[in-house]
Amino acid sequence: MARKIVITSGKGGVGKTTVTANLGGALANLGERVALIDVDLGLNNLDVVMGVENKIAYDMQDILEGRCRIKQALVEDREKKNLFILPSGNLSPNSSISGQQIKLIIEGISDTFDYVLIDCPAGIDIGFHRAVSCADEAIVIATPSLTSLRDADKVITVLKSYALDSIGLVVNRARGDLMMSEKMMMPSEIESLLKTELVGVIPEEDCVFLTGGYPLFKNSDSYKAYKILAQNVHKKTKKIFDVTSKYSGFFGSIRRSIKKSI
Repeated sequence: MARKIVITSGKGGVGKTTVTANLGGALANLGERVALIDVDLGLNNLDVVMGVENKIAYDMQDILEGRCRIKQALVEDREKKNLFILPSGNLSPNSSISGQQIKLIIEGISDTFDYVLIDCPAGIDIGFHRAVSCADEAIVIATPSLTSLRDADKVITVLKSYALDSIGLVVNRARGDLMMSEKMMMPSEIESLLKTELVGVIPEEDCVFLTGGYPLFKNSDSYKAYKILAQNVHKKTKKIFDVTSKYSGFFGSIRRSIKKSI
């Protein structure tokens, strides 16, 4: 039976869909069978991030209206044979599709996969509740900005009203140079502020922009950070990628100065 994890955030634009894609890819690299479900009905772009938009024949609406079976709508990743995406299609965010209908779709593939990652709309409107009602676990994505952290705190409060097995926190777009200069909150401080277990830290890197978000360059820090995140999710380890290490010490101070001048 698959572990069903909703990936959510309070604020839009924090990289939630990118995290969903890369966490899915990292879990697939561990040999796990992974399905990514796009439940962001209004701003659905998981298929674009993963570069499979031209491979879509059917979507969630086709399943619900009986035009195809669930497995026919699953789109295989370009490289990984054990990673699939289920696109939502051109649906209104206020669509009459219920959480129960989506839950039935997810239950229909639970025996086929080890993980089902649910890409949730930002905020706490109807789309949020529709997605969370299908999950057993949640991962909240936040960036080290006050607006993002404030919204993440609201989302975590609402998530606690659900009977979830766990709620984890991922700090995305972390800048080690700014943290070492005390211009950005450290991940441990964010964890303490939000009172939620930190399961991953993803650095801010140009490679995310250069690759379109997925797949990342294998020699990048982001790729290494997602590998650690996947291990934490899968094996319940507690290692966190250190975004400040390259900015520590004498040579680190030089890197900080160079970064500041760019």
